[in-house]
Amino acid sequence: MKKKTSFSSEGHRADVGPLTVMRILPNRYADKVGPFVFLDHLLPTIKETVHEGGIGAHPHRGIATLTYVLQGEGEHFDSAGNYAKVYSGGMQWMKAGNGIIHDENANYDSQTDSKTVHGFQFWINLPAKNKAEAPAYLAIQASDVPQKALPNESGFIKILVGNYEELSSKIPNYSEQFLYHIQLEAGKQFSISMADKIEVAAFLPTQNAMLNDTKFYAGEFVEFDRNAGKIEIKNTTQTIIDILLFGGEEYKEPVVAEGPFVMNTKAEITEAYRDFYAGKYGKIKYNKKSAQAN
Repeated sequence: MKKKTSFSSEGHRADVGPLTVMRILPNRYADKVGPFVFLDHLLPTIKETVHEGGIGAHPHRGIATLTYVLQGEGEHFDSAGNYAKVYSGGMQWMKAGNGIIHDENANYDSQTDSKTVHGFQFWINLPAKNKAEAPAYLAIQASDVPQKALPNESGFIKILVGNYEELSSKIPNYSEQFLYHIQLEAGKQFSISMADKIEVAAFLPTQNAMLNDTKFYAGEFVEFDRNAGKIEIKNTTQTIIDILLFGGEEYKEPVVAEGPFVMNTKAEITEAYRDFYAGKYGKIKYNKKSAQAN
């Protein structure tokens, strides 16, 4: 049985510095999908010049951030001393835990001739017990992202978060969660089954697609019901299409989000701000030679 669509929506502009960004989640219908409480889409942009350093240091607490660099070069700095660059197809995961300050930058990929920058940032809500843990960071290059060819030369599936068949992402799982990048060749289709009570949504970054026999358009976020069933993706266009599919088990603890913090109570939000203003999250050292890349 095919899963039913609960709703679809489009994002709204939430530009970051010089970057054109669409905020996809939260939206008017949903605050979260499984552990995912936030999704920003950095639209494909041509960058002719390189911007050095970060574009705006800010704190986080209670979540893990995941930046997926579809095209370009992502640079990371944080107050725990982590520094790294990832290139097209790579990811940066940072567990904010009990508090950290980080900064990021997006430039064109210095390893290729392409000037296009295109990517996504997710926030993954941590269980209450993990919100108090120390920060952690992973830089994962494209070659280390698990990938599997789809049957009938239909395309591929990349396992950015979670598991799929025999493949597992390097990103830690604190609950049942998944994030897949599915690419379909022209005229091809792919089906995936979801268990009962699993929350799941699809995002179509740049192309239209048929999801369970309904046409959806580029830029749409589509959430499905929570009954067990199949999601069938069809590419009826004459070009390659990309789809992000993500979700997981329901996050059942209270969620209180304010600014860059996602906690379980209002008192914890107040404490997060108090600790930040007290300097407990440290400071970023932008000297790359002294930063420790993980």
